[in-house]
Amino acid sequence: MIPAPYRVRSRRPDRADTVTLVLEPVDGACPPFLPGQFTMLYAPGVGEIPVSISGRARAGGYVQTIRAVGAVSRALCHTPRGSLVGVRGPFGTHFDLARAAGLDVVVAAGGLGLAPLRPVIRELAAHRARYGRISLIVGARTPDALIYPRELARWGRRFDVRVTVDRPDRAWQGPTGLITGLVGRIGVEPGRTCAFVCGPEIMMRATAEELLRRGIPADRIVLSLERNMKCGIGRCGHCQLGPLFTCLDGPVLGYDKVAGLLEVEQL
Repeated sequence: MIPAPYRVRSRRPDRADTVTLVLEPVDGACPPFLPGQFTMLYAPGVGEIPVSISGRARAGGYVQTIRAVGAVSRALCHTPRGSLVGVRGPFGTHFDLARAAGLDVVVAAGGLGLAPLRPVIRELAAHRARYGRISLIVGARTPDALIYPRELARWGRRFDVRVTVDRPDRAWQGPTGLITGLVGRIGVEPGRTCAFVCGPEIMMRATAEELLRRGIPADRIVLSLERNMKCGIGRCGHCQLGPLFTCLDGPVLGYDKVAGLLEVEQL
């Protein structure tokens, strides 16, 4: 429960309300993480929130992309380079890429959901020969809301990348509409496909149901959930979802385990 001190080595604004921080430990080495895991980030004097890990920096440390939506996240987004924050973790379950070996892979990201999936995509690209066809579908409200645009372009040279927005501007030339509309465009062979999905809960449910309709089994559709996590270690009970604790049993869970539970609204 005691945060370790980490220094903000770099701070990159991604858009008006979103910042990517590179955090390096003040003492000792940065603990390893698996794609999909999260840390509890503490803004001194303000509070603590869960934030998915979106990568490891070349020189060590965590890369974490944060959107300013509350007091803690706003404080973290405005933390200047060189300042200290607290880090606990990493915690939680991960995306099992070993299980995807030899299969086609669909990665579906909505909005900031691309951040937790970034380590997955980088792993797929680094070991491209291990997998079949790889499709990345990304949805955002507007073109300006897209994160990691340079990486999206780079990934597009390695595998099929499709991006849609809800509200296009005059310069937008890509697809418009919901991300579920892209599922039919990529083509899916249900007997040899798995899917990794992250984004707003309503987007994940709709995408998972669309993939189910196309024949992908529910246990091969894997989601990343973040429901009211407060402690990260199953002590407080805030993130309980039916029989599950999101921080311990998740955040990465198969749709077969959570489909019915997601019908319960968050309080």
